[in-house]
Amino acid sequence: MTTAIKLYRNPKSGHCHRVELMLAFLGLPYETIDLDMANGAHKAPEFLKISPFGKVPAIDDGGYTLADSNAILTYLVKTYAAGSTWLPDEAKAAAEVQRWLTIAADNIYSGPASARLVKLFGVPRDHAAAVKSAHDLFQVMEPHLEGRRWLATEEITIADVAGYSYIAHAPEGGVDLAPYPAIRAWLARVEAQPNFVAMAASPIPELA
Repeated sequence: MTTAIKLYRNPKSGHCHRVELMLAFLGLPYETIDLDMANGAHKAPEFLKISPFGKVPAIDDGGYTLADSNAILTYLVKTYAAGSTWLPDEAKAAAEVQRWLTIAADNIYSGPASARLVKLFGVPRDHAAAVKSAHDLFQVMEPHLEGRRWLATEEITIADVAGYSYIAHAPEGGVDLAPYPAIRAWLARVEAQPNFVAMAASPIPELA
């Protein structure tokens, strides 16, 4: 492949970062296009042709367009790393990956992602409830990660990519990671992968 995949994003969105991380891990050429979302670029007619719900991330891969971060992770691996451990075919392993993708879309979004939305972007949500949801999630993840390296299987998968960004940046939403050494060790393992790219950092408020 010679043409760079276009990634439409907000550089401080964890949903967008998980896609950029996957592109980097797979060694794929890509071009980031930062949308001026404050001024409604994500609702412009030309972007709605790419992402009908007006959300980021979205990609354009040689004319094939797709929105939704977890769908994009699946597409990238199936297209450019078919048969790899990133997305296993074996039934139980595939089910475990899917379970963690659902957790990313549900528990991670309602917990650390939502707490960060309040602190960084002033989104009117219940911050205390989001912080509680984050800790409820982490109290399940911490023992799960004790004695194992990755979320779903014995190898890094798209489940780890989907989970990483908002958890790594949970302190930006006022959620303290200090009580969770196994989670922090898992984050460090993701960061140690070849071609890792970090998401833009933001100030850390008083932690809860």
